[in-house]
Amino acid sequence: MIASAEPNCRNDFRADHAGLMMTSFARLLERPLVDPATAEALYHAPFPVLSHSIDADPVLTYGNLAAQALWEMGWEQLTSMPSRLTAEPAHRSQRDAMFAEMRAKGFISNYAGVRISATGTRFEIRGAVIWPLLGAAGEKLGEAATFREYAFL
Repeated sequence: MIASAEPNCRNDFRADHAGLMMTSFARLLERPLVDPATAEALYHAPFPVLSHSIDADPVLTYGNLAAQALWEMGWEQLTSMPSRLTAEPAHRSQRDAMFAEMRAKGFISNYAGVRISATGTRFEIRGAVIWPLLGAAGEKLGEAATFREYAFL
């Protein structure tokens, strides 16, 4: 069971960060990430949405309720985890290659890869969109991912 969403509710569903994710997605993919485009709608979307920092070893900075449920951890645990740990060690080089491709192309819209939850449940994500989070001046502030298809392995 995941922890309560309470930490996220107290800060308005991280409205500024959610806005950055939705704006960057819409600018690059020319369609909305969620409708209506609100922080609350993003947090409660029926599909996972995650983001991470631009640090050398990026840490997750956002995970909506669907992501928290799939990775079987609450907000505090998820948003303090290095994003590389969402994949098993054997799949991290594939994940790194995907991010390199996204950085070269601007975004990716059909990524598939194996991930692992906090309890060791393995699943394959399919049709993932990976995009950079870009500030008003075009500066890179992070990277994000979403997908609607996955299968437990």
